Amino acid sequence: MKIVYTGLMMSICVISLTACAEQETQEQKTGESEVTGEVIRFGILPAESAIPVILAEEKGFFEEEGINIEIESFSSPNDRNVAIQAKTVEGTISDVMTEATFKKNGTDMTITSGILEDFKILASKQSGITEMKELDKKKITLVPNFILEYIMDEFAAEQDFTYEVVDIPSFATRSEALLKGEVDAAVYTEPQASMLAAQGAVVLGSSKESGINGGAIQFVDTLLSERPQDIKAFYKAYNKSIDYMNEHPASEYTEILSKYAFPDVMSDYLDRHEEYYPYAQVVDQNLYENIIDWTLDKNQIEQHYTYEELTDFSYIER
Repeated sequence: MKIVYTGLMMSICVISLTACAEQETQEQKTGESEVTGEVIRFGILPAESAIPVILAEEKGFFEEEGINIEIESFSSPNDRNVAIQAKTVEGTISDVMTEATFKKNGTDMTITSGILEDFKILASKQSGITEMKELDKKKITLVPNFILEYIMDEFAAEQDFTYEVVDIPSFATRSEALLKGEVDAAVYTEPQASMLAAQGAVVLGSSKESGINGGAIQFVDTLLSERPQDIKAFYKAYNKSIDYMNEHPASEYTEILSKYAFPDVMSDYLDRHEEYYPYAQVVDQNLYENIIDWTLDKNQIEQHYTYEELTDFSYIER
C-alpha cells in the first residue's frame, strides 16, 4: 500500500511540474503574466480621443481581455490634472506638455501611446474672417499652456501672424463669446468644434490635416511596472474598439456617447470621417521634441525631458 501511495504521489508531482513548466514556457514565449483583473481608474474628457476607451467599456472589450476599467469623466483639463495629482486616477488622456509638467511636479507617469484627435481653429461669424492669415492681431480664446495654445502657436508661426490670447476658463462662456462675436476666434477639439460650426462658426484649420498631434495616453509608473500585462490588455481592448469604429456607423453608438456628455453632432462628424481609424500609435519623436521645446519656452518646465524619459510604447506592440 505504501508503495502504491508513493507512486501515486510521484505521478501527481510529475504532472504538476509538467503543467508548471508548460505555463512558465508559455509566459516566456508571450513575455506576459496573467492579467490581474484589478481595477484601473481611467480619466477622460468628452472628446473624440475618449471614444475608443468608452466603447471598450460599453461593448465589453475590456471584459473580454480580463481587465477592469473604471472610467471617470471630467469637464475640464484642470479637474483631470487635480485628480491625477491626488492619485484618484491611474491613467488618463492628455498631451505631451501635460506629461512633462506632471514629471516636473513629481507625478511619475509615462506616455504609452498617442490618441485620436482633431482640433479646429474657428472664427466667429461676426468677424468676417475666412482665412487663417486674417487672425493677425485678433483676439482668440483658448486654454493657455495646453495643447490648444500649442496648436494655435503652430498655425501662427506657419502663417506668420501674432494674436492675443483671451483666457476664458468655462467652456460654455468661451463658446458664447465666440458665437456672439465677442472674440474673433477659438480653438476647440471634437465634438465641440462641429457643434460650434453647426451654429455658424467658420472652420479655418484642422490640426489633423496639418499633422499636429501631441495628445497622449499615459499611466502612472507604479502601474506600468507592477502590472504591465494589464496595460497590454488595455490596448488589445482599445484596438478592438478601433475595429468596431471602422466597421460600424457612429449612429449605432450615439446613445452610448450621449451617456458621456457627447452631443448628437458627434455622430455626424464621425460618419463624415473617410479614412480608417488607426490602432494605438506611437507619438512622433520630432513632434514630441517640438512640444517639449515649446513647454520650456513657456516656462512650464525647467529642463528638457528626453523622448526615452517620458515615453514607452512597448505596451502597444502587436
